[in-house]
Amino acid sequence: MVFLNPFRKHDVSDFEGVYVPLANSQRHHSVVAAHNDRKNSLTKDMSDEKDIESPPSPENSDSAYTVEGLRREIELDLSASGHDTAYDRKSKVINKAIQDIGMGSYQWSLFILCGFGWLADNMWLQGVALTLPGLTARFGPSETHVRYTTCATFIGLCIGASFWGVASDIIGRRLAFNATLFIAGVFGLAVGGGNSWVGTCGLFAALGVGVGGNLPVDGALFLEFLPFASSGLLTLLSVWWPVGQLIASLVGWGFLPNYPDDEGWRYLDITLGGITFVMFMCRFFLFHLYESPKFLLSRGRQAEAVATVHGIAYKNKKTTWLSEDILNKIGGTAVVEEKQQLSFSEIMSRNLEKFSTQRIKPLFATRQLGLMNQPTAPSIVYRNYAITSIVGVPGSLIAYYTVNIKYIGRKGTIAASTLITGILVFCFTISSDPDFQLGFTCLEAFFQNVMYGVLYAYTPEVFPAPNRGTGTGIASCLNRIAGLCAPIVAVNAGQSNPKAPIYASGGLFLAAFVAMCFFPIETRDKQSL
Repeated sequence: MVFLNPFRKHDVSDFEGVYVPLANSQRHHSVVAAHNDRKNSLTKDMSDEKDIESPPSPENSDSAYTVEGLRREIELDLSASGHDTAYDRKSKVINKAIQDIGMGSYQWSLFILCGFGWLADNMWLQGVALTLPGLTARFGPSETHVRYTTCATFIGLCIGASFWGVASDIIGRRLAFNATLFIAGVFGLAVGGGNSWVGTCGLFAALGVGVGGNLPVDGALFLEFLPFASSGLLTLLSVWWPVGQLIASLVGWGFLPNYPDDEGWRYLDITLGGITFVMFMCRFFLFHLYESPKFLLSRGRQAEAVATVHGIAYKNKKTTWLSEDILNKIGGTAVVEEKQQLSFSEIMSRNLEKFSTQRIKPLFATRQLGLMNQPTAPSIVYRNYAITSIVGVPGSLIAYYTVNIKYIGRKGTIAASTLITGILVFCFTISSDPDFQLGFTCLEAFFQNVMYGVLYAYTPEVFPAPNRGTGTGIASCLNRIAGLCAPIVAVNAGQSNPKAPIYASGGLFLAAFVAMCFFPIETRDKQSL
């Protein structure tokens, strides 16, 4: 049934044996510990201050295993967030339920499948760059003008990021999650058959519409299924990014030096398109994705949201205490369900409070493939691509560790990595020696991966689920607009002064560092809505 209808709706009756009463449940040890700490602190305050009017609760009425105790947990969380609507309350309850279920096979499978989106993103960016010489040999555009192929790709990426980001908040995460890789796979295969330069540019643009939706949709989706204690894994998703570059580099290494210039690029793109389509098939046929419970809740589909949490518990071979009755007792009954959804004005207000366009400036980091223009043996070129790809992987691991360190967190990690990346960009102008360039390319790849990993985790964390896709889509679109400008700057400014684009990029990194120092919030130890 899952194979035949991957978009089916679910009911709690589909998952027998999953529900247990809250009093008999196994709550996550961190939740119980935090609850007891708060309770002890409150008891101490009540004994020290005689003017407190509220009498203490009965012995077990506010235990972590009672509705009253759960209500107290939610109220304390809401007092810190500053928002208190029916949606906020119920969203917090769902967070608690997913935390108590914990990490399991469902989330780890989703980590791999969402990682495919990151992999496809950088794989195709690298693939486009490797295709350019072949397009010049086959269709005749100059080495300067063929760079507009990259512009066409980034136009598609801009459209894809904004469209799929907004669409995921309207039609749901599930359809967008599957459609992005499907479109990328189909047009990736078609690129290999392009019969003109303009036509090939059009196919790359269409491919970009699919690829562009991966980062905003996949990040938002993964975050909404993660237990709070494992939220750092959203940063670790960036480990797939250099893997994509490595795959494209190795495939290019296999085809481009061994086939004529006007043929090798076709085999490269067909292979990358095939890899992308296989990743789509893994998502669509080998894994049953439940719709995001936060999205369902924001659309007033409370019963389906509860069923989704039951489905997660079923996949993880765990139990859950979540029920509609508990949601209604803490967040309000279904009679006032229309208030459960956030209005457009509330969404915009939260956007203006939490989202700053300055956050997008670090995304002006463009591909540094153009820095290696000196004639070099093909085997050395592809070897260098492979080395820089591999060096980027530890950057994601470092970011995963540092984002949860007190006094560093998301803001400290992203600011420091952006500053170092900007300094390293300027270092490229010191020497044109190939070994020097390779060394600084590796360093830059390492710290850039730290920066991107945190950036694409921090951005969805600051938006509530009802507009998370839209917010991350807009941010990703601005990223792509910067990427669209990169080849234009390289074609025009680079001809008069080859170092000018490097200075511009380095300056933007430093400006981004200053902006990051003024980020309004730190999302470490804060639950997403």
